[in-house]
Amino acid sequence: MSTMHTFDWSDLAFGSKKPVDSLKAIFIAAPRELSTERFTQLVKTYLPQGNIVLGLAKEPYVVGFEGQPQFRMLQSGAVQMVIDKVNKSAVKHKIYTFCYFQRELKYVLDKLDFKKILLVNGSWKHTFHTGEAYYLLANKRIGYELISPFTDEAEAKTYEKTVMKEIAAAHPFRPGKYDEVAMSALAKEVAAYSFDYSFQTGVALGKRTGNTYDLLAWTYNRVVPYQTYAMHFGAARETNFSPPHDLNHYDTVHAEVELIITAQKQKLSLAGTTLFINLLPCPMCSRMFVDTDIAEFVYNEDHSNGYAVKMLEAAGKTVRRIV
Repeated sequence: MSTMHTFDWSDLAFGSKKPVDSLKAIFIAAPRELSTERFTQLVKTYLPQGNIVLGLAKEPYVVGFEGQPQFRMLQSGAVQMVIDKVNKSAVKHKIYTFCYFQRELKYVLDKLDFKKILLVNGSWKHTFHTGEAYYLLANKRIGYELISPFTDEAEAKTYEKTVMKEIAAAHPFRPGKYDEVAMSALAKEVAAYSFDYSFQTGVALGKRTGNTYDLLAWTYNRVVPYQTYAMHFGAARETNFSPPHDLNHYDTVHAEVELIITAQKQKLSLAGTTLFINLLPCPMCSRMFVDTDIAEFVYNEDHSNGYAVKMLEAAGKTVRRIV
């Protein structure tokens, strides 16, 4: 592409913003990966309305989800043919690319003038409306739209199947004996199976024998009815502007509930077992665990001011934290 159609925040940050502002463009904030078909869809929808500035993150993954294929960021090569075709044609409006680090989005939105912002679901960690970028848009009264990264539901489902195979190949879990440090690491590792970008939770269930644990089961907080559902239709928390711990608007089955379902399906005995989890169970799950035969809970991160610790210990369970 001609350099006249490319921008970089490192060049604009302390210089004139006119080259971008004068475009009066629709800005697609640096998105997670898109298929050529989906990008073409977006171009056909929005190019008639004005120039398009496509953000491209300088990092390969959503910050905070490094190495996770379900959170790969769009690379220019994936859509370059579409961009070149548009820019070589006689259409009135053109497509420009704009590179920046993800942490710089708040500055980009603050200093540049776009007539509309498009945000591709799943292109950030946590919920968009709880971040600084959202408040900048709200204060400047700039309209934005949350959009799907997929052409349709069929593409969303196909993408899930393809990526889940990739994740499973990178994180295979097999029965075996592990010490408590390894079990805790397994719980954190299995969380990487989740497509929930608000928070990924993982669980590893073991039965202690001496100083090791037999790995019985592992689960994660799974987006339902399929993992790309919230990305395609919009995350419930974001569409309802709900707070981070709101369980009324949520897209996943908690990892803890998934564990109970798995145990029931596999007819696993929970008697005397130890549950390793990267995040202390929420109040609802901790109350559920009171009525199980799981004897011990080992966690990494706190939640709800330690409610689960008090509840589980009151029920006679052992609770420990590994930092």
